[in-house]
Amino acid sequence: MRFHLTGLPGVLVVQSPEHEDNRGSFRRLWCAEIFAKARLDFSPVQASLSTSTAAHTLRGMHWQAEPHGEQKLVRCLAGAIWDVALDLRPDSPSYLLWHAEHLTAGNGRALFLPSGVAHGFLSLTSDALVDYLIDRPHAPEAARGARWNDPAFAIDWPAAPQVLSDRDRTWPDFAHV
Repeated sequence: MRFHLTGLPGVLVVQSPEHEDNRGSFRRLWCAEIFAKARLDFSPVQASLSTSTAAHTLRGMHWQAEPHGEQKLVRCLAGAIWDVALDLRPDSPSYLLWHAEHLTAGNGRALFLPSGVAHGFLSLTSDALVDYLIDRPHAPEAARGARWNDPAFAIDWPAAPQVLSDRDRTWPDFAHV
């Protein structure tokens, strides 16, 4: 596994090389020892799977309010997504900036998101499967969100969403802290 910096402090692209032979392939998706050597304090306690049956399904932007902030490792297991990290940490030098990665079932990339960074994605294919490893139990009372097209963020989505929840469609404008 290799870690690549993004323009957002603590948001990393995690590259997992694929090893192939006559049986097929093998790719390590997470390793406590490798994360610890990289000085990343990440111990998942929950794994979640999201399925987007239609292309251009949008989920996000979501995060957990403190003290329930969570770190995530997000990977696409089938299909392709445009995965977005949005820095909502007021003391961060990249506050209100975003970073996106094209994650596919075959490119071996995952996005690591620290606490205080909102997450969302747009499925680029039908039947996209997205795996989340999360280091805290979900706390419904701490769930927060921001509208995907809020002008405060100016996220450059590759396509307009065709499917999204009412909740994601109607979040109010983001209030700066």
